[in-house]
Amino acid sequence: MLVPLYLMNKYNVPTPRYTSYPTVPYWNDNIEIEKWQQLFIKRMNECNQDGGISVYIHLPFCEKLCTFCGCNKKITANHGVENEYIVHLLKEWRNYRSLMQEPPIISELHIGGGTPTFFSSDNLKYLLKSIFADCIIPKKHEFSFEGHPNNTTKEHLQTLFNLGFNRVSFGVQDSNLKVQEVINRIQPQENVVQVVNWAREIGYNSVNLDLVYGLPLQDGHCMKKTIEDSLKIRPDRIAFYSYAHVPWTSKAQRLFDENDLPDPTTKMQLYQMGTRMFTENGYTDIGMDHFALSTDEMVKARDNGGLHRNFMGYTVQKTGMLLGLGVSSISDIYYGFAQNKKTIHEYYNEVANSKLAVTKGYFLSAEDQAMRQYILNVSCLGTTAFQASDLPILEKYSFPVLSDLAKDGLVEWNNSSLTVTPLGAHFIRNICKAFDIKLLSTEDQGKQFSKAI
Repeated sequence: MLVPLYLMNKYNVPTPRYTSYPTVPYWNDNIEIEKWQQLFIKRMNECNQDGGISVYIHLPFCEKLCTFCGCNKKITANHGVENEYIVHLLKEWRNYRSLMQEPPIISELHIGGGTPTFFSSDNLKYLLKSIFADCIIPKKHEFSFEGHPNNTTKEHLQTLFNLGFNRVSFGVQDSNLKVQEVINRIQPQENVVQVVNWAREIGYNSVNLDLVYGLPLQDGHCMKKTIEDSLKIRPDRIAFYSYAHVPWTSKAQRLFDENDLPDPTTKMQLYQMGTRMFTENGYTDIGMDHFALSTDEMVKARDNGGLHRNFMGYTVQKTGMLLGLGVSSISDIYYGFAQNKKTIHEYYNEVANSKLAVTKGYFLSAEDQAMRQYILNVSCLGTTAFQASDLPILEKYSFPVLSDLAKDGLVEWNNSSLTVTPLGAHFIRNICKAFDIKLLSTEDQGKQFSKAI
């Protein structure tokens, strides 16, 4: 579907990505540790036997700085840092493990960064086997990791596959050399092809490629070539991310000239080109920047109502909680969120003293939980029903926004339910925003967020 340019301009406004609700800027700078521990124990008891838990491990180290990246990372060529980080990460795991009254059932695990493949395969094996030693890994699980095509070895892939990993995601961003140079990520296409071939030979059942549109010096020609290069590989999934230009929080993004960024119209054209090329080549638009082949579990989950979304993005594992380990990691225990210390020094100090490293967080009210569920329903199902008890708050904040969205053909709604239209599927973030009471009730209207398109 060709989206009218005037609509893309209208809705290209600062908007959260809604991996959580409330979103991080509305969290408290401090969190009550005792309350967090009590609710963690409560949630573990509620959900461990009913679907298990998800675990996210953040490995922050990178050898080189990619200037577009907004992730929490530490740049170093010294691989001696691996052992010290693993020691503290396992200490944090034991601190949480002491709160668990039974062996955790890990149904989902993701390793992100930074560059997880900065770590040697032996160190990754030691880290994971140490965690798995007193856990239960169900037969049906989803373990994934992010790999850099330049330093992911066949040994990395084989080692993690032997430990139960079945999904891998490789960052491509853009295959054009001039774009790679300005974002400081020189990555020959043959490296991408090689690691994908290795993953398939070894037996991974899902390979994802990350592409980014809106990067400096990017134009229609190089974007088209990048997409064509990726389609030749035929990944199971493609994440087509909008470059989030937030130099006020990511200092590395100040290293290139903002005049090199595509103008808003060009960026929207890049998005439309990508969406069209992916769908014409057999990929289903999942929503929120994600595409997958019809044979992929993500499409099946979306069609049968089993798709879920958390801080790791879309997932087919609907566990009851997400435990984040490592510097800056975020945990979601349904009743609340908590983020770890953001610097390695602070993180090490906390866990070394047998403390949880959480610092910033938020405990959800009943209203928060209701709005979060509406946002999850919209982003994962494309539809939601309204609870009668929520109508007063919805009528005050959400329904006026939905009325405007409906005028543009993005939703169909009444006082009992909402359905996202095919046109509206291109504006999921904007539709979710209709239920963001925290944002709608403040004056800044989310100016600290990146733009929606």
